[in-house]
Order: sequence, then structure tokens, then C-alpha cells
Amino acid sequence: MRLRLFRNATQRLQYAKHELLLDPYFAPKHSRPSFTGRSPNPLVDLPCTPEEIMAGAELLIVSHLHSDHYDPEAQRLLPKDLPVVCQPGDEETLRSHGFRQVTPLADALEWRGITLTRTAGQHGTGPTELADMGSVSGFVFQAPGEPTVYWAGDTILYEPVRKVIEKFRPDVIITHSSGAMWKGSGPIVMDAAQTLEVCRIAPESRVVAIHLDSLDHGEVSRTDLRDQARAAGIPDERLLIPADGETLDLHS
Repeated sequence: MRLRLFRNATQRLQYAKHELLLDPYFAPKHSRPSFTGRSPNPLVDLPCTPEEIMAGAELLIVSHLHSDHYDPEAQRLLPKDLPVVCQPGDEETLRSHGFRQVTPLADALEWRGITLTRTAGQHGTGPTELADMGSVSGFVFQAPGEPTVYWAGDTILYEPVRKVIEKFRPDVIITHSSGAMWKGSGPIVMDAAQTLEVCRIAPESRVVAIHLDSLDHGEVSRTDLRDQARAAGIPDERLLIPADGETLDLHS
């Protein structure tokens, strides 16, 4: 398995000899509104062109429809014959953008030898945040000869996430770890402390922290997270924090 991070949650997974594109966010630097008044978003440019990100993709997975995970540029540029997997409730929006093969995933499906299992997420801490953020999903990837991967998505660490880790015992856990805030009552994705807790409760897993240094409501940087992990005694090889454009080989 190979993971290439582009920016925020936009990734390519080379998994079971197939190419998966996750949460495409193609907006140029500073072309989207600010979330906090600090800066227009995104904070940085993509490390390559959208065309390079899309090239050879066989399946698109959209965890939810927030604009930093599926934006107007992605809507415009992505080939509409690309198969799409999404959470239930998002399929009509995706079809309205021209995608012809959209599969809402309630539980699990098999696609070309890969088992995809949708998991729950909680995109916030307080009732106002949860009302604003709406439904989000993560996904577990399984295939013979490949590591089990749990992409938690835009969620805080809460009991259902712990249950997924306990049930699937993933070899790789991908966390969104910027500690992003919305209206101030608590993080809407994992912060540094929650990411380190994932490392503790999944001692046999490698944790890959992404969704960092790309949006103006993030409160945790890559440097912050690495410093806190080292202070907590978590080795660099257990908590991987890729740079934009970096590729990780994550074999079993």
C-alpha cells in the first residue's frame, strides 16, 4: 500500500493494485473564504496540478461534502465517468454535478477485491458545532495481502472511533489532526492530545496524521504535533506526519 498526501485530506491510495482518490480539494491558495478571519483558504498551494492528482484514479471516495473535502474546482475538473463512493444522503448532490456512477455506502461493499466499510464520525464537540457540521464518515479498507487501513475522516476521538479500532485492529490509522475549531466550544476534528491517544489505544498501528497546515481554523501544526508526540515518548516511526506531496510506503 502506498499513500500520497497532497493537501488537507486529499490523498491517493495505491491499494490492492488499484488507485483510489480521497476527498479532492483543488482550490488554489487563498481562493476560498476564511473560516476565522485569519486568512483566506487554503493556506498553501497544492504541490502539483490537479491533473496529476487525478491521473489514473479508478475510484473517488468523498467522506462528506464540506468544501475543504470536495470543492467547486474538484466538481469542475473531475471526470464524470469516475465511480464515486459517498455516504448516504450525499449521492444526489454528486449526481447533480454530473457524476454517473455514484454509490451511497450505508455499511460495506466489495469493489475489485477491496472491502470498503463506512464508519461513523462526530464532526464536533458541542451541539452548535454538530448541527452546523452535519453527517460525516470514515472508511476501513481491507484486501488480501494488504494492511487494514482505517481512515477516520473529520471526527473527534469518541467511543465509536474507539470501537472501530477495537473491531478492525487496523495496521494503519489515518487521522485528521489539526484541532480545527468552529464557534469555539471544542475541536471539530482530532487535536494533538486525541491523536496521541489514538497512538496509545492502538499500539500495534501506525498512525498517519493529516489535515494539517492547510486551513485557517486549524489550531495544531505539524511541528506542534511532532513536538508533543516526542515529549510523550511516541516514536516518529509510529506517528507519521507527511508533508504535502509526500508519499508513504505502508506495507504490512
